[in-house]
Amino acid sequence: MKKFLKFAFLFLLIPAFVLTSCKDDGDDPIPERQTDTEFQTLVTYLQTSDLDLNNILTAWNISAADLNTGLANYYVIDIRSAESYNAGHINGAINSTLAGILTAADGLDDKPIVVACYSGQTAGHAVAALRLSGYADAKVLLWGMSGWHTTLDSWSGACNTISSANWTSSPGSIVEHTTEFADPDITETGTGAEILAARVTSLLNGSLRGVAGADVLAAPGSYFINNYWAAEDVATYGNISGAHRINPLTLAGGEYKNLDPSKDIVTYCWTGQTSSVITAYLYILGYNSHSLKNGSNSMIYDNLTAHKWNASSISDLTLVQ
Repeated sequence: MKKFLKFAFLFLLIPAFVLTSCKDDGDDPIPERQTDTEFQTLVTYLQTSDLDLNNILTAWNISAADLNTGLANYYVIDIRSAESYNAGHINGAINSTLAGILTAADGLDDKPIVVACYSGQTAGHAVAALRLSGYADAKVLLWGMSGWHTTLDSWSGACNTISSANWTSSPGSIVEHTTEFADPDITETGTGAEILAARVTSLLNGSLRGVAGADVLAAPGSYFINNYWAAEDVATYGNISGAHRINPLTLAGGEYKNLDPSKDIVTYCWTGQTSSVITAYLYILGYNSHSLKNGSNSMIYDNLTAHKWNASSISDLTLVQ
């Protein structure tokens, strides 16, 4: 009887072994996630504090015309160089550096802050830092000071149409990305709030996290590229070869798990302004993130029918010295 039970037990084990060991080689293993890491501590804090990326990207910009109409209702921090600021700036604007944005903002909590830069891209880093630091309604000046006055136009020279074999024409070739990767490593320690503060400081004291569209098009395989468009936009214009489309991109939805932390992650949008905010956020999460400068305007400008820089983007408003 004992011998029979022994063989019966072995017989039951065989199918279990087959089922667990015979795995489709095409399946990607889902990495085991630790819940006690600094990264997960930060993620939990961001979620419980309503600081998920979709919150950061809610009403995050304002046009020059709208700012001018309600200028008394905002604080403006201009993060261009002192020389550019002194040559002409928005009335009442405070001059600061990106690194000093939190110091400049200290005490300015009774009205929303608008950050002005040259093109609206550096300001994206600043606004991400401000919103993650308690200034929930901080905004980017859309198009930067280029949209405020003709003499400050830094956009026209940045718009370009590049002929490249690494641009896949309409309808594009993006397959929705579902592979999960391990979490990035964060070296800062402490509570979620302490880790966030340290990561924001690191962002503001570091270099601007941008890469030229021409460089990405020349070697797209060197990056993990995320096209932050709607699916219908890819069908209309195409995409950078090998790019992924992870949009939405949130902590709550877990889409961040589809980003490869071992790669340089490049996000591209229409103008580089949205992607600048996203890039700053991803850096704070521990990713080696970059924004594609000037977005699609720097690669397929002539093909765009919307979301593009042109003379109508300039309001020609008053500058003071």
